[in-house]
Amino acid sequence: TGNLLVTDERFKLLSFTGSPDIGWKMKAQSGKKKVVLELGGNAATIITPSADLKDALTKALMGAFAYSGQICIHAQRFIVHSSVCDTFVNELKNQTANLKSGNPLDAQIDISNMIDEANAIRVENWINEAIQQGAKLICGGKRNGSYLEPTILTNCNHNMKVYAEEVFGPVICINSYETIEDAIQQANNTKFGLQCGVFTNDKNELDKCFKQIEVGGVIHNHVPTLRYDQMPYGGVKDSGLGREGVKYAMHDMLEPKILVK
Repeated sequence: TGNLLVTDERFKLLSFTGSPDIGWKMKAQSGKKKVVLELGGNAATIITPSADLKDALTKALMGAFAYSGQICIHAQRFIVHSSVCDTFVNELKNQTANLKSGNPLDAQIDISNMIDEANAIRVENWINEAIQQGAKLICGGKRNGSYLEPTILTNCNHNMKVYAEEVFGPVICINSYETIEDAIQQANNTKFGLQCGVFTNDKNELDKCFKQIEVGGVIHNHVPTLRYDQMPYGGVKDSGLGREGVKYAMHDMLEPKILVK
């Protein structure tokens, strides 16, 4: 029944949020209708030497573990300058250890269960697989039913699912960089391109990141998890097609028409 909404020509717009495999398949079957796809990602966050590290850590903690990482703009890959990387890892580990787990209806709780046990098992397997491939476990990694501990990994690479795929769980990878060009290359070395966070107080660095990082949105001095309804929200590459956001969604539902007299 659902696929009839995709193929029936009476529907003039297909707007889909979900996995790349399903989204691109729908687009191929959609015929002449407009298509808007929001397909997720593995968003990067760059931390430069000029950044306010205390501020970056507070926001990184939120971006890493809000919704137990089950959000398409989850801050999954942290790319941190080598001069501050060790400090960033140690401080984030300490702050992660202080997160309170429990019932999400309790305002005092910071992190809770994943959507179901099957996904918690999947992410646990991805973590263990990455460790076997050489990733270093900084904290977390243990599962109890559908609850998975907030997990920090370092020394990750593109052969690891926790780094290359959309983990959709409370797991982050932290790698270091030397030059801003190196950081941009790491951010772009993915099939996704939704949003990217850039913590810097250097205007030239910010301009270079905005021009060269292949994403739908660059978030300055915040994590990519930031989103406002008035933003044109969406991505490139396997992250999707078109833009969401109230005004942009309305435009997608209209056809421009001009009268020339």
